[in-house]
Amino acid sequence: MKKKNENGATLLRVVVLLKRYMGLLLLSLLFAVITVITTLYAPVLTGRAIDNVIGTGKVDFTAMKPILIRFLVVVGIMAASNWVMNLLNNRIAYHVVCDLRTKVYAHVQQLPLSYLDSHPNGDTLSRIVTDIDQLADGLLMGFSQLFTGVVTILATLGFMLSIHVKIALLVVILTPVSLFVAAFIAKRTYSMFRAQSQVRAEMTSLVEELVGNQKVVTAFGYEATAKERFYDVNHRLKDVGIRAVFFSSLTNPCTRFVNGLVYTGVGVFGGFVALIGGPAVLSIGQLSCFLSYANQYTKPFNEISSVITELQNALASAKRVFDLLDEEVQTPDKENALVLKDAKGTVSLQHVAFSYVPEVPLLKDVTLLVKPGQRVAIVGPTGCGKTTLINLLMRFYDVNRGAITVDGTDIRDITRASLRENYGMVLQETWLKSGTIAENIAYGRPEATMEEIIEAAKASYAHNFIRRMSDGYETVIAEDGGNLSQGQKQLLCIARVMLCLPPMLILDEATSSIDTRMEVRIQRAFHKMMQGRTSFIVAHRLSTIREADVILVMKDGDIIEQGTHEELLAKGGFYHDLYYSGQSKQEDCE
Repeated sequence: MKKKNENGATLLRVVVLLKRYMGLLLLSLLFAVITVITTLYAPVLTGRAIDNVIGTGKVDFTAMKPILIRFLVVVGIMAASNWVMNLLNNRIAYHVVCDLRTKVYAHVQQLPLSYLDSHPNGDTLSRIVTDIDQLADGLLMGFSQLFTGVVTILATLGFMLSIHVKIALLVVILTPVSLFVAAFIAKRTYSMFRAQSQVRAEMTSLVEELVGNQKVVTAFGYEATAKERFYDVNHRLKDVGIRAVFFSSLTNPCTRFVNGLVYTGVGVFGGFVALIGGPAVLSIGQLSCFLSYANQYTKPFNEISSVITELQNALASAKRVFDLLDEEVQTPDKENALVLKDAKGTVSLQHVAFSYVPEVPLLKDVTLLVKPGQRVAIVGPTGCGKTTLINLLMRFYDVNRGAITVDGTDIRDITRASLRENYGMVLQETWLKSGTIAENIAYGRPEATMEEIIEAAKASYAHNFIRRMSDGYETVIAEDGGNLSQGQKQLLCIARVMLCLPPMLILDEATSSIDTRMEVRIQRAFHKMMQGRTSFIVAHRLSTIREADVILVMKDGDIIEQGTHEELLAKGGFYHDLYYSGQSKQEDCE
């Protein structure tokens, strides 16, 4: 019962998507009616033509000529209306899919990072791409066959009743058998198609993980394990796919068998009626017409059964898409939220507490005041909360307790977009889009001139390696900068921020992939860039944060020490040990 209710609710939501195109739907239905009527009128003309064949060498060509002309006209109308109907159905299906995909992607943009962090990217990707494609296939088949099928059944029944009521009733009596068979099989295919969609999403996630990180897979000799994981998912997908297709493929032969019984019954019973009653009751032409109708009448049941099977697949996919749409979006900006412009850079954290999982506290009670233009370095062991603090400053997550303010305003009272526009971020994890180098540098300022782009590249020391590339700034780079070194990608990300230069900066391991010599140059560029700007610097290389105005030392979610580099060394505390342990490791490496 629950599954039935799920199907009904999902189907209702699909119908709601179609409301916008109701005019095209009605027009498609009109052409479906014209197609069916002309298709069913053709056998009538064929029967009349047969009745004009009196015997061997006795054909009434005078009466036959207008029938043949009318037959050609009817066939022409049928072909044209069928073409227009399919054209309209394609237009409706692809417009609905386009609307849905746009809606889903816009929804994903509004989802909190907690959802994206806790769900595989491949699963979300599968819902947006593959599942919506499956829904499109179901809609196309539904429009092209369901409409015409239903109209054909009703119209054929009307034509048969007008010719001979008893034979028509025989067809009607045998029809429910076909419907029962189709319904019986369809009930069992939905769960299988749903399982197929879920395993397909798992496959997408796995392939994205392995192919996107092939260098790591190869470097650690993970190929054999990767093959085993792929083999397992691939064979599970094969198994659920075979089961789903096997049961769905039973529908057509089973209904065809029932339809064969209907056709045989009409032929035998109609033959007796024609022999006993003579032409006055049922002529040979009418019997031929009736057999054609019996075939036409049963054919839609085959098509509808195929449609039902395809719709089961489409509904299973649609359910996954709607589940994504039902995910709760991040808390929207307040109606009167402040649009932050040209922030002064005063940042305050007041008794901030936060955890990703309620039972595992991370930040416990963090209090901090950062004045405009100050450079704040955040150091500490892995997992102490450094990156989490950055996530809270950018409002990727909201604090559980306490408050973070910028220029005296709680960031929850500021629009997210304007808050983030006032921050420039360079992360350890570089990201570049497929496109030219110039387009990647201008990602945050698409309107920037080439001169400004080159100036930003020079400031980040990226200009020299860009100039040596085949097409300079117009060099097209692969997805995520696959044809660049990690250091080059990081320089481009730094140039991207150099071009925008917002009033506040966040540098999260921004020089982690750059050699020591280049790091010295970048530090000079950063020093120039940070002048007059509030800056937060997260770094494992403690040598990169000596000139910070204040250094925050974090451990287990708390700020345990803060001060300048010299002050913290003089204390001989945790920072002192952390710094000199890092120095000794560096000497060992050298």
